[in-house]
Amino acid sequence: MDARIYKDLVYQIVGAAMEVHNELNWGLLEQVYNEALYRELKNKGIDSQCEVSLPCYYKGELMDKYYRLDMVVGDIIVELKSVTELTSAHRAQLFNYLRLTLKPMGILFNFGEESLRTERYFF
Repeated sequence: MDARIYKDLVYQIVGAAMEVHNELNWGLLEQVYNEALYRELKNKGIDSQCEVSLPCYYKGELMDKYYRLDMVVGDIIVELKSVTELTSAHRAQLFNYLRLTLKPMGILFNFGEESLRTERYFF
């Protein structure tokens, strides 16, 4: 996958997240950052979906359980955290979302640190 295709959109998403972090600072609940980022993207004219339900299947049969993705912007999954430090479990969560949705890219943000932490992954 060619990362250059997503360069401008990623730049806009990261810029919006930085704006949210500058405005709200760090250490609030993840849901607060989620809504703020959604509003910031909307104000910039960037279409996004918040709290997207991802159905789960077992042997081709739809289950009653769903995953909830924090945000999807175009073909990019955006996962937000507000923790003291990102762990491999946080990354694995995003990797599973990428695997299950076949989306080509994911961005992991951590608003729980003094400086906004951003990690980008390609599937």
